[in-house]
Amino acid sequence: MYFMPDLPTRGPEVLGPLFDQVVEESGAHGGLLLLLPPGEPMLFAALLSGFPAKYVGPWTRIWLQSNFAIARSARERRQIWMGPSERALLYPESAVAAPYPYAVVDTPLVTGDTLWGVLNLLWPGSHPPEPVPEELKVVDAGAHRLSKLLNRCAEDGHPVRPHRRPLVVHRQEANHYRADEARAGAHFAERLPGGGLGMNLEGEVTFVTAAAADLLGTARGDLIGALPWEALPWLSDLVYEDSYRRALFTRLPTSFTALRPPDVWLSFRLFPGASGISVRLKRTAAPAGTATSGIPARTTEAAALTPTTDEAPTRVGSLYHLMQLATVLSQAVEVQDVVKIVCSPVMSAFDAEGIALLTVDGARLRLLGHRGLPEEATRMIDGRLVDIATPAARCILEQEALYFSSPQEMDHAFSGWSARSRLSAFAMMPLTALGRPVGCVAFGYREPHRFGSGYRTLFTSLSGLLAQALDRAQLYDTQHQLARRLQDLLLPTALPEIPGLQVAARYRPATRGVEIGGDFYDLIRLDSGCAAAIGDVQGHNVTAAALMGQVRTAVHATAGARPDEVLTRANKLLTDLDAGLFTSCLYAHVDFATHRAVLATAGHPPPLLLDPEGQVTILDVPPGPLLGIEPDALYTPMETPLPPGSALLLYTDGLVETPGTDIDVSLAELADHLRRTAGSPPDAIADGLLRQAPGSTAGTDDVALILIRREDDQD
Repeated sequence: MYFMPDLPTRGPEVLGPLFDQVVEESGAHGGLLLLLPPGEPMLFAALLSGFPAKYVGPWTRIWLQSNFAIARSARERRQIWMGPSERALLYPESAVAAPYPYAVVDTPLVTGDTLWGVLNLLWPGSHPPEPVPEELKVVDAGAHRLSKLLNRCAEDGHPVRPHRRPLVVHRQEANHYRADEARAGAHFAERLPGGGLGMNLEGEVTFVTAAAADLLGTARGDLIGALPWEALPWLSDLVYEDSYRRALFTRLPTSFTALRPPDVWLSFRLFPGASGISVRLKRTAAPAGTATSGIPARTTEAAALTPTTDEAPTRVGSLYHLMQLATVLSQAVEVQDVVKIVCSPVMSAFDAEGIALLTVDGARLRLLGHRGLPEEATRMIDGRLVDIATPAARCILEQEALYFSSPQEMDHAFSGWSARSRLSAFAMMPLTALGRPVGCVAFGYREPHRFGSGYRTLFTSLSGLLAQALDRAQLYDTQHQLARRLQDLLLPTALPEIPGLQVAARYRPATRGVEIGGDFYDLIRLDSGCAAAIGDVQGHNVTAAALMGQVRTAVHATAGARPDEVLTRANKLLTDLDAGLFTSCLYAHVDFATHRAVLATAGHPPPLLLDPEGQVTILDVPPGPLLGIEPDALYTPMETPLPPGSALLLYTDGLVETPGTDIDVSLAELADHLRRTAGSPPDAIADGLLRQAPGSTAGTDDVALILIRREDDQD
């Protein structure tokens, strides 16, 4: 029987025994348990094992839309395994935070339709690249028990919620040494050549041999309880701390050589284990080509990034955090992408409890997005004139960062602002791109907060990245609006309502950067029925769209003539224009009186005919050359029955073409999909076809389609 804690407990400690059990029984050397509170866009680290909390900063809060395996496991609700060498290839943004080889598995915690979080477990870098079935069996069983407990707590009215910081689950040591055994061990270490250090998982020194103290040039008392890279200035280079992190994450021996000024070179070899790290050190020769005196230049660079408060991110962790945010921001396209990133991963990275992103719109400030601020504060910001009466306006006008560590400081500069914002401290950074003010970003804190040099350096670095991302996104939004306006003018705003005919049309552009393409469709009312046309102009840009508008106009102007003659005239127009872009087109004339359709094609994919019995035929329309190539090209029409209850599907190649897939296979799949949905309304069929199109969320080609169905009662 597994231990079941008292259910009234709401903190993550209720999960501690089960979490510790799965870590131990799986053979993992550590891991995280992350929880997803209802309505939150991110996972929060709740429990931690095998690592000090100070190095889990990048994983303390993980945005669900980020390119982390943990986030993907949650989104897709599936287990993800990565061998020691796979993570950097599959998830480079995640690997930036800990660029070391180790095996990892992420398992979603799910009960029914409810996602509770993710169980993340790590194995040493020596683990085989493939998962061990026995280990995964333990992981799956542990995830199942954790999910059941989370579900039970929620059903009993006491859901488990993460604390602000993850709780560290300390694993019990199997062996407890008596005092005489400990003394014997110390004497044993003293007799070995060279020096020895003992470090706990936090990196603090717990044991020092006399030889080690002599080699390091310091007293034992100055080392016990200290971090080596803080107690010894010549070890403050980030490279040395990173070696400790590597040993911690991979559980593999690591080594480095360091210079103890003025001229003593020491070799350090780290041997990690479940309870800490043992270090062997000895004198060694200077590395080839290395100066024999002085402190490495990197130490000076590292010092500039070293935070001065205990609350600031760790030195190495802060650099990785910034690199992660740079990667995420580089992927932002629209302004709302930037807003989401600011209100989730950026806010989390700096432990802010309130955040606001503003831009300059003419002479006024515009609030793009915020989180954790009261409505009164947002009203005072949004729409205000850019003057120095508000912190945001002053920050932008003077292009200077503002830091207020207490309510008193805030109110001294801006009377009553602490009460309106309900904050006790905030930092506000100007956003400048190419020398032009773009806006500002503000970080708020509920309690007084000291902004040391480390925080200020990171805030400054972030503001530069954020300014570039916001400037790019605003430019994209402007181009997007213009492109969409042009696209709307070129495509029919609404298809005509024709008695006896049901119609559905869809269009999806491929190019996200401009979001405009050359595909078009049209439906034209005729005296004896209707005409339907669809086409695809080469390219995905404004030029293609403009030419598409001309082709559509030419087809519309000649509608009612024989389909082959419509294409001949459109071809003559394109060759006269000499636009250098080729166009495919399919034109169908539907005659209600004779229940027949006449079609002609200019290099376009074949249409599909759905008969009243639900059978689908791929119509083999005689091919003709693309429009705009041969001035004297001729096109051959084809006639087919179109009785009441039947439907005709016209589409562009983006609906069926997939790289590496035979077009006949894709057409067969399209016909099968149409057959299976034959009884649905045209709009539902069209939506389904668009969803199953290649690259349905980010296509590589434009997609257009038009589906016309003869009603059963049409005479």
